[in-house]
Amino acid sequence: MKKIFLILILLQGSLLWAQSNLELHVISLGDQSPRSGITVFLTNKAIGFSAQKATDEQGKVLFSGLPVSGQYAASVSESDDFYPGLAEGIELRSNTTASVNIGLAPRKDFEVDAVLITSGAAIKSINTVNAEVSSTLSRQESTELPVEGRDITRLLFRLPNVTQATGFYPEAPNVAINGANALFTNYLIDGMDNNERFLGGQKFAMPIGFMQSVSVLSNKFSAEFGNTANGVINLTTRSGSNTTHAEAFAITRPGPAIDGKSPYPQRDLSGNQVLNGFQRYQAGFALGGALVKNKTFYFLNAEQTIDLKDNVLSSPVLGVNETVRGTNRFTYLSGKIDQQWSSRFRSSLRINSGIVNIERQGGGLEGGVSFPSAGNRQDRNSFLSALKNTYTGDRFLSETNVQFARFHWNYSQAVNPNSPQVAVLDPDGQTIAVLGHPGYEFNSFENTLQGQQKFTFFLGKHTLKTGAEIISADHQLIGGGNANGNYTVQLTADQLATVRALNRGASLNVNDIPANVQVLNYNVELRPASYGTRQNIFSLYAEDQWAVTTHLNVTLGLRYDYDNLSKGGSDKGDVNNLAPRTSFNYRLSSRSSIRGGYGLYYDKVLYAIYSDALQQNTTSPDYLTQLQALKDQGILPANTDLNAITYDGNLSANASGVPYLNGPSASSLQEQRNQVFSGERRILNPNGYQNPYNNQFSLGYQYQASENMLFYVDVMHNRSENLFRLRNLNGAAPYPITDPNNVVVRTQAEADLSRPVPIYGNYALINGDTVRGVARNIVVTESGGSSRYTAMSLNLQKARGNDDYSYRIIYTLSELRNNTEDINFRAANGNDFEAEWGPSINDRTHVLNGIFSWYPVSGLTATVASLLQSGQPINRIPTGYGTTDLNGDGQSFGDAYVGNSDRYPGESRNSDRLPWASTFDLGAQYDFKVGDGKLSLRADVFNLFNAANLSGYSNNATQSNQIQPGAAASGVLIRRNAAPPRQFQFGLYYSI
Repeated sequence: MKKIFLILILLQGSLLWAQSNLELHVISLGDQSPRSGITVFLTNKAIGFSAQKATDEQGKVLFSGLPVSGQYAASVSESDDFYPGLAEGIELRSNTTASVNIGLAPRKDFEVDAVLITSGAAIKSINTVNAEVSSTLSRQESTELPVEGRDITRLLFRLPNVTQATGFYPEAPNVAINGANALFTNYLIDGMDNNERFLGGQKFAMPIGFMQSVSVLSNKFSAEFGNTANGVINLTTRSGSNTTHAEAFAITRPGPAIDGKSPYPQRDLSGNQVLNGFQRYQAGFALGGALVKNKTFYFLNAEQTIDLKDNVLSSPVLGVNETVRGTNRFTYLSGKIDQQWSSRFRSSLRINSGIVNIERQGGGLEGGVSFPSAGNRQDRNSFLSALKNTYTGDRFLSETNVQFARFHWNYSQAVNPNSPQVAVLDPDGQTIAVLGHPGYEFNSFENTLQGQQKFTFFLGKHTLKTGAEIISADHQLIGGGNANGNYTVQLTADQLATVRALNRGASLNVNDIPANVQVLNYNVELRPASYGTRQNIFSLYAEDQWAVTTHLNVTLGLRYDYDNLSKGGSDKGDVNNLAPRTSFNYRLSSRSSIRGGYGLYYDKVLYAIYSDALQQNTTSPDYLTQLQALKDQGILPANTDLNAITYDGNLSANASGVPYLNGPSASSLQEQRNQVFSGERRILNPNGYQNPYNNQFSLGYQYQASENMLFYVDVMHNRSENLFRLRNLNGAAPYPITDPNNVVVRTQAEADLSRPVPIYGNYALINGDTVRGVARNIVVTESGGSSRYTAMSLNLQKARGNDDYSYRIIYTLSELRNNTEDINFRAANGNDFEAEWGPSINDRTHVLNGIFSWYPVSGLTATVASLLQSGQPINRIPTGYGTTDLNGDGQSFGDAYVGNSDRYPGESRNSDRLPWASTFDLGAQYDFKVGDGKLSLRADVFNLFNAANLSGYSNNATQSNQIQPGAAASGVLIRRNAAPPRQFQFGLYYSI
């Protein structure tokens, strides 16, 4: 650990660069030939930047290490042979090389009145540098699009190869790239890590106000980017300029009062369901400028969102029927300082802080018995601090990035943290109240240090990039049951009458229950302590971009990553993660190019895989005896070290007949730990974890039809291996049922006897001994899954230019099939993963995305954004047999999409489809001058035609329509949910 800190200190004192390069091609408009020895002037008035260089023999000139703020203009002065050339409005994104052509009109071929010449033809947008398949939304485009709640992820759905994801818990990341598991999408801010490393997704949810542009790298991206076999979302932040700029906004979403009507719950920005009384209010400001002209720039942004939501607390037996209001708060604060020390050296400091509180106020969407005393909130708080310095030499670029990040995820911040939980039953045994505490703990802390050292060398036709990176994350988790104890009590008729007579309403608490109430059960967490480990990821890469000819660029790269969590329960980790990447870009003309290549991409190990294996584990002698029995049978490797794969995780002890609110302490029940029978336990993998990887192939064509119109098509094929999934080492023997007309349900007792270590109710017999502290299922994460993705993406973009309209049309035809869906995916029957091959939960065949903006008069903008998608897969589960657990393996619980339920007999996984989904959103904005500034009035309408879409929207699998009972031929479609109905959002903006 000391070594890591020393390295970071040394990095912080060295040199670090901005992020972007600009490659300019100077050509003759006459014969399209490159022009060498031409001086190109590059300026950026916003930050007082200016530089000049002469083109090489290929007519190219590279400006490296450029700040991304402001707009650049590249010009060529008038000469005896050519009219002047100019390319304006060039915007850069972080960690990339942009390419722009400047066309020079020869005097001998073009007779033009020189007085009218203001610029030559500037061909923009086309990528002539590499084969990266990516897309970008600028700040200007983001201000025109209708976006719910200024949530940046809603912007990403407008880009190619990006779809809304179905996750496996409410707060799961909602962005799927190429349909892959959204947990593994890599989020960056200015090229620096922004990943919550426990389960994936963003640490800091960047607001639109601090965004200059956002890019999605979906295929064939540079060896500079790693730690994902999925895709990269890189957000470029705003900076100040010489001109002081200020803006403020207020937004309201009135909610059900004027929205379309729907019987189904919707989801708030966090992914949690809401229904009645939902309203949203937002406000914020941004301020940027120069502390010292041309030298010191600042930018500040603050945004606040407040959601109001109502639940219904309903306990008729207690005479309670009340509306309980809850509040969500999202606070995002950002600041940035840029310092220009000299023409070669500059520094940048960025700080982001997010404070997110999601309230669970009690009650339920349509009624519930959880009282406010048992309420809690979810905290997702983040802090990032990144220091950047840049030095640009004559033939090299040195860059060092240093960042500290903190993420605190408390999933159940109790209103009464020192209280027990009390589940109250009436005389008939029905639950009428839950009081005191949510009943469990999940409080995660992550502190992450990141250091990057990069060098770029400009060696004539070769641009050589090399780099090293360290990401070191310290994880700590307080998890498990309630350390204060959980009681289940039953009232007599007289006691019920006494409690009701108190007339406490929603204020009912644990002390209002009679002290002599009967305690049916009591449990308490035996290990109320934090635990965790440090995850270190080391990366190296080298990449050569070779300008073979004026028209051909070839890129050769190699990356290496090592993640120490891959060690698992082994004595060594996955050390062979060498990832070659090669691509080409051939410029057919100044307006078209062909690009393609191959790349190998490795994923990180999500900490949840390691943490779950610790939390759901035990070192009890009986459990070790059961593991030894599996080792003796060859199910565990012969060299397995049982001490290396086990851990004293969370476990609750039970007691009955104890006095109310005076249950025994955790310390007094420790002897139960070794005798507790568990339905499921986990272990660390004795073979370690192989990092998932993805072989990516792509081929594309780009055509610049005009200065404002771009067409491109990309064909992609991805082959992923070593995907994570769960294997049951003590699983019941396979019991396939394929004929719905001949179903014989296997009982759990029968299934238990077929296990490698048979289970007899709540114990096992091992070597003739009765062993009670065992588990029915012993689960391990393995790297054995695969997926296959093939897609074609067609894109047509037209910028506004001198017209009064612009548009973007994207069509993607794709297929994604796999045999594992998630890190917690298990085979439905006896570890038979081959039977699980089928369409992915996020598979879409057709996606048509269209954006059209109209500027009818000065100050008025109207934008229509449409999204049409073919239906998502349906997983068909058993019905009519009295259970969904036909094979008796005891896994008929929770989410049917991760193998916890059997398939309907004769149906394969995802054998059916939901209907198509179609959504049209409308945004209209009118700008007019007020004083020295601009006032903007805006209205957004989402789902303009109030379509009842059953498919396509971001959702939680357990709440979606993607799980249906019966055969596909039955046509049964139970509507559990639907995309939001027509909704309205109104905003007022002022900028100066």
